[in-house]
Amino acid sequence: MVTKPKGCHDIYGTEAKKWQYVNKVIDSLMEKYNYSYIRTPIFESSEVFHRGMGETTDVVTKETYDFVDRANRKMTLRPEGTAGIVRSYIENKMYGNMPNPVKLYYNGTMYRYERPQSGRDRELTQFGVELLGSDDPLSDAEVISIPVNLFKILGLQEIKVKINSLGDNASRNNYREALKKYFEPHISSFCEDCQERFVKNPLRILDCKVDKDNPILKNAPKTLDYLNEESNLRFEKVKEYLKALEVDYEVDPKLVRGLDYYNHTVFEIEAHVEGFGSNNVLGAGGRYNGLVELLDGPKTPGVGFACGIGRLMMALDLENIDLDIKDDVEIFVMAVSDTEKNYAVTLVQSLRMSGFKVEMDYTDRNLKGQFKQADRLNAKYLIILNDKDLAKNEIKVKNNITKEEITLELDYLLYYFDEVLQDEEYINENEDLTSDIECSCHHHDCKCHHEEGE
Repeated sequence: MVTKPKGCHDIYGTEAKKWQYVNKVIDSLMEKYNYSYIRTPIFESSEVFHRGMGETTDVVTKETYDFVDRANRKMTLRPEGTAGIVRSYIENKMYGNMPNPVKLYYNGTMYRYERPQSGRDRELTQFGVELLGSDDPLSDAEVISIPVNLFKILGLQEIKVKINSLGDNASRNNYREALKKYFEPHISSFCEDCQERFVKNPLRILDCKVDKDNPILKNAPKTLDYLNEESNLRFEKVKEYLKALEVDYEVDPKLVRGLDYYNHTVFEIEAHVEGFGSNNVLGAGGRYNGLVELLDGPKTPGVGFACGIGRLMMALDLENIDLDIKDDVEIFVMAVSDTEKNYAVTLVQSLRMSGFKVEMDYTDRNLKGQFKQADRLNAKYLIILNDKDLAKNEIKVKNNITKEEITLELDYLLYYFDEVLQDEEYINENEDLTSDIECSCHHHDCKCHHEEGE
């Protein structure tokens, strides 16, 4: 039997409906923040990610899916969203033909060749935003507020924001030299990757998962001690705006993030989730002034974040958060004879194009079987077609909750459903009215007189 690749998942049924629900919440929230959706290619020239993310990052050195296409060009499946969006920003000259700052969001699949484990897959879905063209600390605070508000809307509790500042290039270079001086006498006690990072980018040692408990690492110099006055004032302003936005935060001077392009503000967002263990991070990001220039674009400040949708869905499940999933059908059309089915096809099309969620039978069930199928689909209303009724230009409609049944003229049907389905509260008001009314469809194949739920 052919199976799915390791580290990938099939998402279907109720789980897929939950994903769709979360995506709709994201789209709605982004509209409120005035961010525009962007879709970039799933694969790009390897240069986009290798240059953009940094050759010393674990993602580039160990996790990218690199391949050579038939024209012998080096390509990479996108491992994250920022570098590809920056490439698009430059190539499409968004800096000249869109309002500044350019505010974009994405929601798509990424690929990382890593050891699959809970919440970490080889094919993953990320939602993220990029705000390009503003160096105002307010833009940092706004970007941080987006995932915080998303998680709150979805019902997660005890959301915590950890922030730090890497400072400008001068501050970061001073800190880099301090780290090299500190680690140099001890570097042989660290893992091989860290020994290589010591040469290429010592900040990456702070993000090491192998040596995270090493006491030498715990006592390393802090970024905040090496910020110049301008960088320090900027960081204070970010914190001031976060307070104005009512975003609770704590400063974590050891937070550096894992990608080379970050400077100034970096952050992680956690939620207390039972079962996640010590790593409760659901989203992270930071400022990346200089990345646009690195990919041959004009000098452009930027800030963004990303969160894994799969990990977010795990958190919602572990916290037993009940999403408002609409797992029902508004109308189920029932037909048995050929003339009834022919009419049903036209009727279903008309109802769907009028905006209703409609289903019918496709497996030649008898009427009793169709009643059962309608119940499985949580149908709110049943249209029971009958040749005799159709000859009189009439149609029977049954409320599948109250079991009340009425006969309507065909020309009035759309008006009727416009009235009764215009507000979901109509259904809720009738949830307890489940009186057993004998079926009066008088159909030649009906055997339901009247079994519960049929």
